[in-house]
Amino acid sequence: MNYIIKYGKRLLWMSLSIIITLLFITILYYFNIISKDIHHLFMLISLIINIFISAFILGKTSTKKGYIEGIKHGLIIIILFFILTLLSREVLSYRVLIYYIIIITSSILGSISGINKKLANS
Repeated sequence: MNYIIKYGKRLLWMSLSIIITLLFITILYYFNIISKDIHHLFMLISLIINIFISAFILGKTSTKKGYIEGIKHGLIIIILFFILTLLSREVLSYRVLIYYIIIITSSILGSISGINKKLANS
């Protein structure tokens, strides 16, 4: 049960931080402060950073094998995004698959970094 609560908290905080940063970036785009290309780039970068930080914190609370924790975390996020993609009736394309690969890579690297940071401090 602790395991589910740990992942639930990580996903909740990550979702809230993603929504807040994407809302801020969208407001900047809406008022023509940033261009369309910069908007898309900032949205991707903010997603990567938020997932990395979430996986980093998850890795710091893990006991061993950070890459497996990162894979699990990344797969949960991808499943949620896949469900949202199906609900929005968007067609799965190579762009979406690359997006998913970026998400899982960021999650794995964040979790590995988190567990290594924890082990280095011990």
